[in-house]
Amino acid sequence: MSVVIDPAFDPVPSLAHNTEVQVVASPGLEGVGAGADALAIARLATEEGELPSELGGVTREALAAAGFTGGRGQTLVLPGERLQVLVGIGSGIATAAHLRDAVAAFTRAAREAAQLVIDLSGVVSGGAGSAGLEPFDAALAATEGAVLARYRYDALKGDPHTVALRSLTLGVPESDVDSAHEGVERGLILARSASIARDLANTPPRHLSAEKFATVIEGLAPQFGLEVEVFDRQQLIELGAGGLLGVNAGSVEEPRMIKISYRPADPEGHLALIGKGIMYDSGGISLKPSNAMHAAMKFDMMGAGSVFSSMTALRDLGAKTAVTGWLMCTDNMPSGSATKLGDVLTIRGGKTVEVKNTDAEGRLVMADGLVLATEDLTIGERRPDAIVDIATLTGAAMAALGTRTAAMLANDDEVAAQLQVAADATDENIWRFPLDHRYREQLKSNVADLSNIGGQYAGVILAALFLNEFVDGTPWGHLDIAGTMQAESDDLWRSVGSTGFGARLLAEYATNFAPSAGARTEE
Repeated sequence: MSVVIDPAFDPVPSLAHNTEVQVVASPGLEGVGAGADALAIARLATEEGELPSELGGVTREALAAAGFTGGRGQTLVLPGERLQVLVGIGSGIATAAHLRDAVAAFTRAAREAAQLVIDLSGVVSGGAGSAGLEPFDAALAATEGAVLARYRYDALKGDPHTVALRSLTLGVPESDVDSAHEGVERGLILARSASIARDLANTPPRHLSAEKFATVIEGLAPQFGLEVEVFDRQQLIELGAGGLLGVNAGSVEEPRMIKISYRPADPEGHLALIGKGIMYDSGGISLKPSNAMHAAMKFDMMGAGSVFSSMTALRDLGAKTAVTGWLMCTDNMPSGSATKLGDVLTIRGGKTVEVKNTDAEGRLVMADGLVLATEDLTIGERRPDAIVDIATLTGAAMAALGTRTAAMLANDDEVAAQLQVAADATDENIWRFPLDHRYREQLKSNVADLSNIGGQYAGVILAALFLNEFVDGTPWGHLDIAGTMQAESDDLWRSVGSTGFGARLLAEYATNFAPSAGARTEE
């Protein structure tokens, strides 16, 4: 059966649109866009205290009657000659995350406006309950909040209704303009990275097979200073990548391993990033139930999407660390040739795995990537200083932490600490689980070196323990983003569909990466 897909289809439509962000000295902010159509101005309002002077004689009683109290995240559109949007900030802006959320709420409330204006002078000077954010941090967060909130995947809609965000104007005190400019630049780079990740994950699986994904990356990589090497099925056989080949066995689509290299001059360290790229996960022979969640299984490649997208930011962010990405890509389908329960796969390096559940496939493809990363001696004839993998790996992570926080496990405290710093900076929340080796016994197999699943409980930990078998003591961190991979509805700067979770986090982590002493911890 042939399916018509427009050969001109672009799986990364976000790159075709740029938002112009300008920073002006706040005293002149009111003159920005005078007389312009489709322009909205944000007015930040706390729950108590004076209202913004620009509102004139509007009282709190009148606002309360309209349902606006100034609570965090509340918005109220005030029509007039110039569209104003009241944005509630509760007791004030205490963190960059608070500001990112407030700007996102404003952007969503002003959905018909192509031009947005917001005065940050009170935020950076400590007014209106603000803790006094650094102008760099405030501008970065505001830029991300606006651009990511306006994101919408409508590449396959004949008549999309999203109003593109043409411009964002930020007002700051005159002495802070230069610093804010730098924050805007970083914010645009990180928002672009997240948008690329969202585009890739939102693309339907028939439009983005493993082979097509590799082609897209080969086309985009040069403009971001990246080098790419693609491995096809025969090359994977020669490499002995039995995990990836075993998962791919039931598919008519070829697998691909995509190696991406970022090499700055005189690198100060070497970091390996491993991404799970299951382009569509049916569960294989262990077939998933056919419900609404099944359609979300196109998001099962978000680990690979986040690794690539994070690496598109590295050159522009000035990262000094050499980074190698390993994207392990295939779909997981049932057929007469699919891997069966009880089959034994041989992972790169020779370790054997008994497959007791074909829906625990992500760890199988990741195992090959982890081993290859430990063997990579391209920087200074030594293996990477650290390895971080990211995967939509277990439903147990979602059950434990919900949809706003990802699970993190590590064999090295410094890796874990640096990942936490990056998570805090991007508001992509993570929570560290213990890598409890007492559960390792559950991964034993009677016929192979280990099984791909353990017992009924501690699924997050068991999956990480499986991956830990393949890092050979290298400092390593693991991010399980199964719960955070998608938003079922618009949620501040998280737009419906793929969240792009991990792209900004990994970009921050890689940019600020410092090799640790490598002391392995066993919790």
